Amino acid sequence: MAVTRLPRLQEVLIALVFIAMAVVDPDQEPTEMALVLVIGALQLAEVRLPVLETKRRAGFWILLKLVLCLALVGISGRVQSHYYLMTLMPVISAATYFGPLGTFFFSMLAASGVFSFLLSYDWSKVEIAPEDQKRFALNLLFIVITGQLVSLLAEATRAQSAKYKAVADQLSAANQQLQEAEAAVRRNERLAALGQLTAGLAHELRNPLGTIKASAEMIAKSVSAENEVAKEVAGYISSDVDRCNSLVSRFLDFARPFEARLAPADLTQVIDRAIDMARADAQSYKVAIYRNFDPAVPPFPMDVELMERVFFNLIQNAIQASQPGSSITIKTRNLGEIAETCVIDRGSGIDAKHLEAIFNPFYTTKAHGVGLGLAIVSKIVDGHGGRMAVESHPGEGSVFRILLPLRPPAANS
Repeated sequence: MAVTRLPRLQEVLIALVFIAMAVVDPDQEPTEMALVLVIGALQLAEVRLPVLETKRRAGFWILLKLVLCLALVGISGRVQSHYYLMTLMPVISAATYFGPLGTFFFSMLAASGVFSFLLSYDWSKVEIAPEDQKRFALNLLFIVITGQLVSLLAEATRAQSAKYKAVADQLSAANQQLQEAEAAVRRNERLAALGQLTAGLAHELRNPLGTIKASAEMIAKSVSAENEVAKEVAGYISSDVDRCNSLVSRFLDFARPFEARLAPADLTQVIDRAIDMARADAQSYKVAIYRNFDPAVPPFPMDVELMERVFFNLIQNAIQASQPGSSITIKTRNLGEIAETCVIDRGSGIDAKHLEAIFNPFYTTKAHGVGLGLAIVSKIVDGHGGRMAVESHPGEGSVFRILLPLRPPAANS
């Protein structure tokens, strides 16, 4: 339901002034009164209706007001009319919406319109005193100079508004960066706490798991060949222990501090190797992989092994999120001091309420997932002094962005 904005005080006062102009002379013609009220309504509507969205519309609107003002001057005495100053209103509107040249055009149009009334006189019967001629000429020049003065003020206002808008945009960008930084700090705090907990649990589990596996192997060797049930159970125990050991290793990988060994490397080659590692999964899911690499991205310091792991994980996730027959795109860009890599899929997407949580440890939407892949990826990127961002819409796909500094973190500080 649209909300109707109440009139402002200025609008009420302007309306009262136009009404007073229409009724101040009881002897004036009804046509004059109607024109005064119509011009006032147009002037008030100018700030209410979206008629000045383009310069073309603004020009037609101002021209309409000018024609009505000249008509009012024409029927109310022409050169002797008391309403000739109303031609300033369209000129002021032009100064508000156009530059100096546009304002000069409309002011000259208004002055020419008023001057044209001189042509309607029979000069053999009419004579204008020199003082009246001087006053008339000065009034026409007054229309032109008023338009230019208002245009000058409008230009200053527009320039000031542009400065305010630029500052507002900078503040908005800074606020966005601050929110992202706060989210990264919260995520790192959670990672640190959970990392310590995970490391402790993993070390405590390693010993009993080793004992269980050794016991299962001893049982398998000691039971007779006829006891197939015992051998099968021992095999189950051994395989599940191996699975638990694999999980413990992943927990330790997450908990272990990453010591990035930075050396200049080509980002394109690193991504290509990650794509080769994920090629079997892409073929299995029937997903095509497209490259869109920016040749302007120079080699920069990174830990090649860790970054291959980052890109492989993201590409693998994109493949698994995609439908058979679809495609994913890996795109790089040089953003000056930053190298941006985007992994774009057209899959199921991620619900907005889950976006911040996807980088948390042990958070997963997969049936058999552990929820450490993106947490480890985020930790590696943070260790390179970079940051991650994700854009996703359910049913439309996701874009994972990795932003890495082209100079090592120590050089940027």
